[in-house]
Amino acid sequence: MCGIVGLYLKNPELEPRLGELFCPMLAEMTDRGPDSAGIAVYRDDGEYKSKMTVYSSDPEFDWDGLAAEAGRDLGTPVTADRVSTHAILRSDASTRDLRAWLQDSYPEVRAMSAGGALEIYKEVGLPVDVMEQFGIGAMNGTHAIGHTRMATESAVTTEGAHPFNTGDDLCLVHNGSLSNHHRLREWLRRHAGMVFQTQNDSEVAAAYLTWRLREGDTLSQALEAALKDLDGFYTFAVGTRDGFSVVRDPIACKHAIMAETDDWVAIATEYRALARLPGVDAARVWEPKPATVYSWGRA
Repeated sequence: MCGIVGLYLKNPELEPRLGELFCPMLAEMTDRGPDSAGIAVYRDDGEYKSKMTVYSSDPEFDWDGLAAEAGRDLGTPVTADRVSTHAILRSDASTRDLRAWLQDSYPEVRAMSAGGALEIYKEVGLPVDVMEQFGIGAMNGTHAIGHTRMATESAVTTEGAHPFNTGDDLCLVHNGSLSNHHRLREWLRRHAGMVFQTQNDSEVAAAYLTWRLREGDTLSQALEAALKDLDGFYTFAVGTRDGFSVVRDPIACKHAIMAETDDWVAIATEYRALARLPGVDAARVWEPKPATVYSWGRA
């Protein structure tokens, strides 16, 4: 099952309404994934070079204390803004240094996302409750990707919810199943130095794309390679700082529908998630073809 939605705003005038437009889309996918939900929001802060979304299972966790300690150790100020069970760390330190420091100093804290624009929020529970918990409806931004999960292969946990982020400003949501993810995880761990936080096959797919990008591929090239190297059936929606991409496996048995106007482009597992977007009645609507990469962005 599971449900995917994504919304990329081509018209900058709509950016203050990103959360308002996005939330009804994800709510429509509740019956496809009622156990947990996650949202990736892209918005540039401009004040700091990097930011990281982090999570602790302790509702009283001292994020200000963590930020102060990180600032002392890294030699540059780090700020922390609590958002329910998550927090946003902002700093001029590199995301690589901040992630490494967090892993060494606070291994019990999970890094949900890292980059300059990306923020990921995810939790166990109904999608509408998760979105309300983090105030997604009031958020602005350029684009967002979301996922509702019905766990069939791994435990229902906050960390196991989609999206997954394994490289700066890259995230992935996935509807389907990979058959070779155990072997690929071990290869990426040994040969590419990738670090994994869950047993979810979608995290492996995200790590694979991160590795290909580090090797010099464009995102389109990485997704073309994934069609050969990732065995299984899937629809991927992949976010980057500049936009997002969609690809389905060569059989394309997992549902997907797309729509585009002059103001936005969107993907969903089912059309009903698109039905309330402004101007959808005049949109170009189509089913993405198998083994075909679709991309939009500002670059």
